[in-house]
Amino acid sequence: MFRPDRDRPAGRYPLLEIFRGLDRTVPFRKYPGDDREIARIARGTSIVLNDGPGFMYVAPRRTPPEVRRHGFRMFESPDDAIVVSRSYLQNGPSLDVYLDLIHEFLHILQRRQGRELWPPRLPYADRPTEVEAYSFSVAEARRLGVSDPYLRKYLHVPWIGRREFLHLLANVGVPAAPRK
Repeated sequence: MFRPDRDRPAGRYPLLEIFRGLDRTVPFRKYPGDDREIARIARGTSIVLNDGPGFMYVAPRRTPPEVRRHGFRMFESPDDAIVVSRSYLQNGPSLDVYLDLIHEFLHILQRRQGRELWPPRLPYADRPTEVEAYSFSVAEARRLGVSDPYLRKYLHVPWIGRREFLHLLANVGVPAAPRK
């Protein structure tokens, strides 16, 4: 059973220590690639819990220029690490935390394959790695019986505008809300 440890202080921890049971979930068995290698990567991935605002992201080796241009510097790491806001881990909806985690771990696997997570000049909703990771999370949500309205709320991220949001929905197979 998947159980996040929501009470840890800020710091760096093994992925499977903070997110116990991840390796026994259905999505974990569906990640593309060799199961033993995926398990090895999971054991070598860290969770960095921070006290700052935000949600969850894969720590880049260097903060992407597009992020720096907006005045934000991400936690950087030379190895596989997923940065998680303690506030989000403690207070975020359990389903959102779960879907975000399987999304971000897929990014770890993509980066291990040599794929670029922040390709320059490519809109967020068109990044192949984002479309693949969100599609993976949406498939798991649908397997769990999650409704389209919930998925639309889950997929609405504050760093993209309405037009790009609608494009993201189309790219990951979630219908836009009917116009009123």
